Amino acid sequence: MGVEPVFLMEGLGMDREEGNGLCCPVRTTLDVIGGKWKVLILYHLDRETRRFNELQRLLDGVTQRMLTLQLRELEADGIVSRKVYPQVPPKVEYSLTEFGLTLMPVIEAMHRWGGAYREECLKQKSVKTARED
Repeated sequence: MGVEPVFLMEGLGMDREEGNGLCCPVRTTLDVIGGKWKVLILYHLDRETRRFNELQRLLDGVTQRMLTLQLRELEADGIVSRKVYPQVPPKVEYSLTEFGLTLMPVIEAMHRWGGAYREECLKQKSVKTARED
């Protein structure tokens, strides 16, 4: 059900030298989930189905146009599933595909790292403040 992913990763960079561009798995991952909003979208879809307006409320500052674009790209890459219900007003729900769920350990690792980094920054700030006193 839904749209078959077309996978935007055209050619997968096979025309590039090894070690550059899409031949590198890290680069491939960043090409799929990179940008200001995609990781946050994935974070909010973790094991939950959400409607467009709900996602927009959770993503403070995202425009309707940008959220639509990011969701379309994630859908085209086979990461997000879009389900449209035939009713008035229209109801559309987004969720992670089975393949999209495989990204959650990456997102969770980023969450842990971000928390540790924030704690380290606060610790360094308090050490600096203590030295200045």
